[in-house]
Amino acid sequence: MATTPVRSQNPQSRAKNDHPSGDNRFKIIDRTLKRFQFQQDALIEVLHTAQETFGFLSDDLLVYVARQLKLPLSWVYGVATFYHFFSLKPQGEHNCTVCLGTACYVKNAAELVATLRKAYGIEPGQMTPDRQFGLNSARCLGSCGLAPVVLLDGEVVGRAQPESLLAQVQAALAPSGQASGEDDSAPVAIDLPNEEPA
Repeated sequence: MATTPVRSQNPQSRAKNDHPSGDNRFKIIDRTLKRFQFQQDALIEVLHTAQETFGFLSDDLLVYVARQLKLPLSWVYGVATFYHFFSLKPQGEHNCTVCLGTACYVKNAAELVATLRKAYGIEPGQMTPDRQFGLNSARCLGSCGLAPVVLLDGEVVGRAQPESLLAQVQAALAPSGQASGEDDSAPVAIDLPNEEPA
């Protein structure tokens, strides 16, 4: 007696855990949306979640977030492009953002960009072909007292100098376990203290 094979792709038997888009990473965004009860003022938090999940904010992600929060796409796009943290393009494994605000610029921040541009052959807003290193610039990182300021893999580097910054980037890109000839004069990541009222 022949038996009929059961189709495993029957839409009714599809797992309930699958996201309708087919990409289950959207479920992470959906959890954040639900946590904030789809409130429009949760936009920045939702965008943070989306970027952490996908690596950058694609056009499809911005449209999805706008629809879920019932916001105009122009509003969501405006917020995503206003804050330097958000990226509309894929990022490198390691990222360096150089502040080009007034305080940093007068303390030779452009020289930091030029050094990294020359060393890695990329312009701000680009990443190396192997996707290991991305170079970015920002209008202000909010640490003017430490000018020139750089954000290297999420860590604030104050009073950066071209040679020592290049050494730090090279150390970050070195395979783990490989000794990096660290320079004692290299700027170190600085934890910014909480300012207390006087």
